[in-house]
Amino acid sequence: MRHLTPLGYIDAIARAGSIRKAAEQLSITSTALNRRVLALEEELGAPVFERLPRGVRLSTAGELLIQHIRTQVSDVEKLKSQIADLAGERRGHVSVACSQALLPYVLPEQIARYRASHPAVTFGVHLRDRAAAEQALVDHSADIAVVFEPVRLSEVQVLASVPQTVCAVLPADHPLAARDTLRLRDLAGVPIGLPTTPYGVRHLIDLALQRSTVELSVVVQSDSFEFLRNYPAREALVTFQIPSGLPSGDRDTTADGIVSRPLDPRDVPAGLLYLCQLRGRTLPVAAAKFAAQLERSLLED
Repeated sequence: MRHLTPLGYIDAIARAGSIRKAAEQLSITSTALNRRVLALEEELGAPVFERLPRGVRLSTAGELLIQHIRTQVSDVEKLKSQIADLAGERRGHVSVACSQALLPYVLPEQIARYRASHPAVTFGVHLRDRAAAEQALVDHSADIAVVFEPVRLSEVQVLASVPQTVCAVLPADHPLAARDTLRLRDLAGVPIGLPTTPYGVRHLIDLALQRSTVELSVVVQSDSFEFLRNYPAREALVTFQIPSGLPSGDRDTTADGIVSRPLDPRDVPAGLLYLCQLRGRTLPVAAAKFAAQLERSLLED
């Protein structure tokens, strides 16, 4: 809606951290954008931004304003979705912040399924670590978040939590592939690939190692689970993932010769995959319906 356009300029500047950068994104001159900011600051009777040598940052008044802006935008999107539902055609945009594990299989399947019934709904899918996903809910840049083993904040409402066993990913011809379940001691002396420390899978493995005398021979570390999922096709290496990040047929040999085997929960307890939204927020219709579909799917699997 047009009355929100000036407020959208403030949001763009806050996200860019610079009037010049925001002006480039908005395709207007920085001079014109600065004039709009000054006019709004005069109307409010307080500075919205603190001018820094390299950019700007929100003042205390600006922090209050930006929360108001993002709430207004969210409410307008909800209203537009509700009006579209009255006409029998669901519209809207759904923004999802998620862990890497959801990107290859779960979200493509669920979004395609939803859009098959509601093709007018658009989606934004954004890779975020646990803390960033939760912050995206707080600042309304995401409607829902799906994250593994998050640091839980009071602002977040958990819609569903699903246990996820940590699985070893390894070549089908690896000696350990013949076993149904792997113990931590089975991995001693075996070349290992680990995710880097911010990730939930790494957190669970590190906790298990602290309680154990087993030492792993870590030869590769990466912040990309796609890399770790595919590397065992090139070397007899064991990496790790949760079931949501694996093809459903990974129990059997896949086309690239990779299989997965669960780690014994006596050694590495299962973690939780969380579907969340901002506490107290009423989601737009499209986002609420998609969240409900995703919740059902996660709980059924």
